[in-house]
Amino acid sequence: MLSGIGYWIKMATGGDNIVSTFLAAAGGSLLDNMALLFAVGIALGMAQKSDGTSALAGLVSWLVVTTLLKPETVLLFTGVDDVNEVDPAFLKVQNVFVGIMCGLIGAYCYNKFKDTKLPDALSFFSGKRSVAIVTAGVSLVLAIVLFFVWPWVYGGLVGFGEWIVTLGAFGTGIYGFLNRLLIPVGLHHALNSVFWFDVAGINDLNNFLAGEGTYGVTGQYMTGFFPIMMFGLPGAALAMYLTAKTTRKRLAYGILFSGAIASFFVGVTEPLEFAFMFLAPVLYLVHAVFTGISMAISQILPVRMGFGFSGGFIDLVLGWANPMAQNPWLIPVMGVFWFFLYFVVFWFFLYFVVF
Repeated sequence: MLSGIGYWIKMATGGDNIVSTFLAAAGGSLLDNMALLFAVGIALGMAQKSDGTSALAGLVSWLVVTTLLKPETVLLFTGVDDVNEVDPAFLKVQNVFVGIMCGLIGAYCYNKFKDTKLPDALSFFSGKRSVAIVTAGVSLVLAIVLFFVWPWVYGGLVGFGEWIVTLGAFGTGIYGFLNRLLIPVGLHHALNSVFWFDVAGINDLNNFLAGEGTYGVTGQYMTGFFPIMMFGLPGAALAMYLTAKTTRKRLAYGILFSGAIASFFVGVTEPLEFAFMFLAPVLYLVHAVFTGISMAISQILPVRMGFGFSGGFIDLVLGWANPMAQNPWLIPVMGVFWFFLYFVVFWFFLYFVVF
């Protein structure tokens, strides 16, 4: 949001000024540390209780892993003479993918060891005080494993990203389909890191927000989400409400209306998606296919738009003036089509198939 407001001011005043520069730098301070935010945020979010100890554990894991695997440290491990001779994979170890793993370790150690009881002599380290210590130990093991495995993982991620790029719009559609398909298990964040951040050299999200990408290319791995999140899923919510049993309509209204608002304005889709993904998995598969098609169509038209948070109305408005934005006016036009398509398909399945 800060970056978007900065671009609006820059466009309105005809160039860089102290206010736009200040806001862009403030937004960049968060975007540049996205991996660290993932490590801390996931550790806190996946903990059984919202406790700062779990966030601290995520931070500890991140610091241990990234310090042990930074090029300067790897140089000492391998005995090479120049840091430039270190495997290039270790130049990219501070990424969201690794941040996710560190966050999961922090959450696991918190959940597992927060109630640990030690002998009286070590009682000071009992309970929550043991979490950070155990996390550091587990992270040492992760660092050792990644020292041998990360170059292969990194090579695989880069190869996958390069393969998707060569497939053009079809590849973008595959990414969109897999993005939605992985949401139930939370692995869509790992997939997103390949295309949105600088894991495989694509860096779509950061390039768009910085306005430093390639016009007509940057944003292609985000654009297709806008019509689905702002219009398609609210259309599905309307269909689910209209087909709900009369005795359940009031409950359905509360869930679906709030979910539709969240999806439209800020692109938070999970409240709606989790409302039907397990009850009607066929519909969720249809949703994943539609997302892939929307991503492909957006690339073909062409339309380019990006976001700092998700594909909602707020990010659309803030990104409208971004120099990387291309034909943003087509997004609402596409959205109307997806609204009616989602509504008709969901209504048909819910009325004639599910019940």
